[in-house]
Amino acid sequence: MERERLDFVDIATRPESHLALVRLAVSRGIPAICQKPMAAEWADAVAMTEAAEAARIPLMIHENWRWQPWYRAARSRIEAGDIGQPLAYSFVTRRNDGGGGRPYPNQPYFSGMPRLLIHETLVHHIDTARFLFGDIDSVFALARRVNPAIAGEDRALVVVAHRAAVEGVIDGHRFLDPIPDGPVMGEAAFEGDRGRIHILSTGDLYLDGRTVWSNNVSAGYRGDSVGATQRHFVECLTSGRPFESAARSYLGTFGAVEAAYRSLAGLRVVTMTEILGDV
Repeated sequence: MERERLDFVDIATRPESHLALVRLAVSRGIPAICQKPMAAEWADAVAMTEAAEAARIPLMIHENWRWQPWYRAARSRIEAGDIGQPLAYSFVTRRNDGGGGRPYPNQPYFSGMPRLLIHETLVHHIDTARFLFGDIDSVFALARRVNPAIAGEDRALVVVAHRAAVEGVIDGHRFLDPIPDGPVMGEAAFEGDRGRIHILSTGDLYLDGRTVWSNNVSAGYRGDSVGATQRHFVECLTSGRPFESAARSYLGTFGAVEAAYRSLAGLRVVTMTEILGDV
C-alpha cells in the first residue's frame, strides 16, 4: 500500500483480520471490498463501517449469493407480481462435506470456528432474503453441533420475519448433497397469495410447476456470482452509484446473524431493534 497506487483492495482473509485491514485501507484513502463473513463479531463489523464512513472511503462486503442469476430472475418475477403478494419463503441448503474426523476439506479452518453454520453459510441466505423481501424485523434460531470433531454448530433452523410481513425458514446442514446436485447448494421456494416460485438445485426456476427460467450459466462460481459481484463493485466505484451490499446496508444482514446467535443463547425471538438500535 505504501509502494503502489491502488484503485482498491480486495480483502479475502479470514474474518478475524478484517477490521485491521479495513482500517489500514481506509487510512490510506483506498476503497475496499471485503469478503464475508463481515467480521468475527458484531462490534468489529460496526467498527469497520464507522472507520470507512469517518474516512469517507467506499467499503463493500463481498456477498455473492444475491448475485446468483436464479435469485435475480426470481426477484424480477416477484416484482412483476407473478406470485401476487409475497407471504412466505424457504431455503434448504445442503452439502456433503461436514462429516467425519476431517470435515470441510476445502476449508479445514471451519472446524475451529466457534460460530459456524449460520455465521459462514446461512448468512448467504439471510442476505438473499433481504435482497428479495427487504429489511428483517426479527429472528428466531435453533441450532446444534452434530459432528464432535468441530467447535461450532453444523445444523440450524433460522426463522426470519421481515418488515414487509413476509416470513421465511432457512434450513441448513452439511451432511448430504442435494438430489440432483447443482450450483444452488440446495433449493428455494417463494410463495405469494397467487403463485409459487421454486428454484431447484440445478438453478432452474419454476412458476407454479412451469419452467420460466433455465440455468445455462456454466462459467464461474455458482452462476458466475463472484464475477457479477466484482463487476458491480467496479461499476459502482467508477459511476459513484451505491453498492447493493455497502457496509452500512450489510449491517442489516450481519446484524440478523448476530440476532440468530442471541436467539440461540436465550431461546427467544430477537428483534433487529435490539441489534441495530444504537448503530
